[in-house]
Amino acid sequence: MNFDWNDIPILLALAHHGSMSAAGRAIGVDPSTMSRRLVAAETALQTRLFIRDNSGYKPTDAGQAFLACGERILGDVQSMLLETRNEASAITGSVRLTAIDFLFSHWLVQHMPQLSRTYPNLQLQLIPANRALSFTRREADFALRLARPQEDAALVMRKVADIGFAVYAATAFAGLPPQDWPQQPWLAYGEELDDTPEMQWLRNFAPNASYALRASSVTTLTHACETGLGMALLPCILGERNGLVRLTGPVVAREIWLLSHRDAGRIGRFQAVSGWLRDIFDQDAAQFSGANLACRDIGCVSFQPTHL
Repeated sequence: MNFDWNDIPILLALAHHGSMSAAGRAIGVDPSTMSRRLVAAETALQTRLFIRDNSGYKPTDAGQAFLACGERILGDVQSMLLETRNEASAITGSVRLTAIDFLFSHWLVQHMPQLSRTYPNLQLQLIPANRALSFTRREADFALRLARPQEDAALVMRKVADIGFAVYAATAFAGLPPQDWPQQPWLAYGEELDDTPEMQWLRNFAPNASYALRASSVTTLTHACETGLGMALLPCILGERNGLVRLTGPVVAREIWLLSHRDAGRIGRFQAVSGWLRDIFDQDAAQFSGANLACRDIGCVSFQPTHL
């Protein structure tokens, strides 16, 4: 059967108005097209749907059966489209965001009350992960990454911040002259992160450094640094913390990219989260770059930032 489902509204209009011209005006179809579509529908169904008398077009018994089903089908389709549009524009439901841990624990969570007040029916799921999650398989809706990703047809990407990294240490290290720093114990990132700009800088600055601890978690390194276990190259977004002193200006600068599936821009809750993330990154741009912080009165050692 080669029936064209687009003919259903045409046949319903003809039944309602009783004439080709009136039905055509109602749905914006010229009478000659109406007539052709009626013939095509009856040919495909191999049955007569309408008869014409002096008062106009009247459905046959077969036509009545067809039109009753057609009304239900058209209503279901319209409901489906309406519910889809409502879902697409509603700011409700779950949104999954993946990022490296410190962006959540040291920054993002402090902004979440604002998001909750604005969109009380929105649930943000935070997935700490360094590995790339699949947007195609919907493992995540958004990702924050410290490097521009490779081109991917499924991705929309946008740079949202520059993030600086500076040397931090417990107060016990504060009085040491910079020339003595390479001989101090250092806290380093895990071996799987050896190719990162942070580790490249550390190897260049202190090639013979003794690593008191290696960990992939910035949060773990931060807490270890606070205990006095060693010096560390940490994100400037940490700011000033109890028991932790920033000893340099930014020495490494990296980019933060916001990634999403290309279809995310069509869904209301994704649009809301994307806009919120861009706003808070803009709001805290100076904190991320490290430009807002002055080192304590011991003085801040100046290095030329490495952009990688």
